[in-house]
Amino acid sequence: MRSLFTLAALVLTVGSVAAQPEVKKTDFAHDIVPLLKAKCAKCHTNGTYKGAVSFDTREELLKSKAAVPGKSAMSEIHKRVTTKEDESRMPPPKAEPLNAKEVAVLAKWIDDGLPWEPGFSFKPATYIAPLKPRKVTLPPAKAGREHPIDRIIDAYFSANKVTAPEQFDDAAFARRVYFDLIGLPPTAAELEAFVLSKNATKRTELVERLLAEDRSYTDHWLAFWNDALRNEYRGTGYIDGGRKQITAWLYKSLLENKPYDKFARELISPTPDSEGFAKGIKWRGEVNASQIVELQFSQNIGQVFFGANLKCASCHDSFIDSWKLDDAYGLAAVIADKPLAVHRCDKPTGKTASVKFLFPELGGIDATAPKAKRLEQLAALVTHPDNGRFTRTMANRVWHRLMGRGIVHPVDVMGNRPWSEDLLDYLAVYFAENKFDLKKLMEHIATSHAYQSKAVPLAKEIAGDGYVFRGPELKRLSAEQFTDAIWMLTNTAPLKQSAAFQGPLPAFPASVPKERQFVRTTLVDCDPLMRSLGRPNREQVVTTRPEQLSTLQALDLANGQILTTTLDRGAANILKANPKATPEELVEFVFVRALSRKPVGAEREAAKRLLGDKVSTESLADLLWAVVMLPEFQLVR
Repeated sequence: MRSLFTLAALVLTVGSVAAQPEVKKTDFAHDIVPLLKAKCAKCHTNGTYKGAVSFDTREELLKSKAAVPGKSAMSEIHKRVTTKEDESRMPPPKAEPLNAKEVAVLAKWIDDGLPWEPGFSFKPATYIAPLKPRKVTLPPAKAGREHPIDRIIDAYFSANKVTAPEQFDDAAFARRVYFDLIGLPPTAAELEAFVLSKNATKRTELVERLLAEDRSYTDHWLAFWNDALRNEYRGTGYIDGGRKQITAWLYKSLLENKPYDKFARELISPTPDSEGFAKGIKWRGEVNASQIVELQFSQNIGQVFFGANLKCASCHDSFIDSWKLDDAYGLAAVIADKPLAVHRCDKPTGKTASVKFLFPELGGIDATAPKAKRLEQLAALVTHPDNGRFTRTMANRVWHRLMGRGIVHPVDVMGNRPWSEDLLDYLAVYFAENKFDLKKLMEHIATSHAYQSKAVPLAKEIAGDGYVFRGPELKRLSAEQFTDAIWMLTNTAPLKQSAAFQGPLPAFPASVPKERQFVRTTLVDCDPLMRSLGRPNREQVVTTRPEQLSTLQALDLANGQILTTTLDRGAANILKANPKATPEELVEFVFVRALSRKPVGAEREAAKRLLGDKVSTESLADLLWAVVMLPEFQLVR
């Protein structure tokens, strides 16, 4: 009964269910872009939209209703390329029709759900992302909204005729800021004290206090950096020495709030403790030329620090942006121990890569210098005071994490136009002027009215210049946040961190409540539930995780053994700790700790009926399960 109800509820209320792939998905950049450019672009892109069909972006294509994701046979595109009638065939009779192989590729693309490279458009870019920082003149402040971020956004709202969203109440704000900054909900006592406080500056003080909890902050943000820096405790490459952890260095860096420019320099020009990122993964056996360790370095530096996609450019001049093969190989040559042969589409060109920085206007790198010196020079260029791309990229990532969507979207396509150039430039300069202090940047955003506003409906499908910011967006709990919240609710966290986790952990200060003092998911090995909820294997850089619920996730949440066992253990723990609690008290206990609010009206009565007059471990586990399946639990509002 539990599993059937949950699966249905998840499908209807949490998110759309995406079918799990059984075969390799279509490669958009290599399979689809060349085909559409050759056969469709002339009539359906860049201002020419015959039949009102635009291929400029995925969103425009969906609006035209010419393709039905997952159903090629029902898609007008497929019908037009396969018809025998000249008057309706596409391309028109004067052009060469698609051959059988091309038709099959197009059909598979539609059946795969129309996968599209994030941020890509067939419409030529007219916006050129600036490189140097830009100091912004702040608009006049409105009464009560003097915060610089609010001054910029208020002017933006006025220009775009947007009504500012309402402010969050205290309880909802507390739940959001706890999850965003330390990855856990507030305890019942913390929530009550915050809501009852009459202190006019209590929100700012709460932000400051949470960021001052060094271990809680580090335990949470470790997941973000493990993803971005491909750092995991076990997996591909560790057994044979082809991969190296940076856990001890990374944990200490976050714990000390190391300035981000220094953090970046130590990754690019590394010490033995931090060299795992630059070292990459040495794959066993034969690999494509674009996957060698030198090009991994190039791709990872470009993506992490500049929001630049050099993966396509590691094989050929990119189909999806302006990066060239020489750009990827030039950066790769910085770390090469010997002359680096250039390959195009895995075939040698006979050329040798020349050392080159992505933004040569900032300076060059001495190709004759020893590798260690070249890396020092690269690190200096990445963090150069005139390199606004470095600060903009990080400011954009932090805004995305706290607000649900980047100022530039997607965050790894920093060549796209931001929805507010003033806001992005302001935050980037603020970040640099405050000595690259990540906590200071987070505090600045979290103390704005913009952050403390009610969330607006998701608008992830709106791309490019069509997007208008209306407020924070809903965010799904990450695999780590979801698991940690359940462990905190049920007192079921493991007793110690992964055996592969390097270095001792600092003690929690006395100011941290006992309920939040446990080993977090970021410190343990990934299990099947965490994997299905989105924790990656970290063989590739991951800066954003999938936002849509998948079939596998729905099944694991519905009747997976790990979650079922955890909730059963948790119910026993709660009953043991509260042996005299009434059903009503247990209902309130679960709601306050899981949702940061008390139950209301019908849900209180429904929860009491679920528990029954005589509460058992099984009935309490059922209540726990029903509550953690609620969208309200699984989303950060």
